[in-house]
Formats: sequence, C-alpha cells, structure tokens
Amino acid sequence: MGSFGWPEILIILVVVVLLFGPGRISKVAGEMGEGIRNFRKGLQGDDKTEEKKPAEAESKDSSDPTK
Repeated sequence: MGSFGWPEILIILVVVVLLFGPGRISKVAGEMGEGIRNFRKGLQGDDKTEEKKPAEAESKDSSDPTK
C-alpha cells in the first residue's frame, strides 16, 4: 500500500489527460523544457565568462610595453 505500481500510474495519466487535454499538457511540457534549456544556458554562460576573464588578463599583460 506504500508505492505506486504501473496500473495506478496509468490510471493517473489517463485522468490527467482527460482533465487537461493533450494540447495543454504538451504546451506545459514545452514550457518546462524551454525553462530547463534557459537554466542550463545561464549556468554555461557563467562558466564561459569566468574562463574568459583570465585569458583577457593575460592578453593585457602581454601587450603591456613596459614589461
């Protein structure tokens, strides 16, 4: 009585599709996917800016004519 089996999960999915309809479910799933993609891009963007900072500092040092 503690866990869900395949028959229970199938019944829940059928009820959800009947209540919301396949169009609305696909729209919500698409929005969730877009949000996850944007989140990952944001995380990768932070990493890329941190990687560029040391490279920019090195290029400034090498172009310094006083050295």
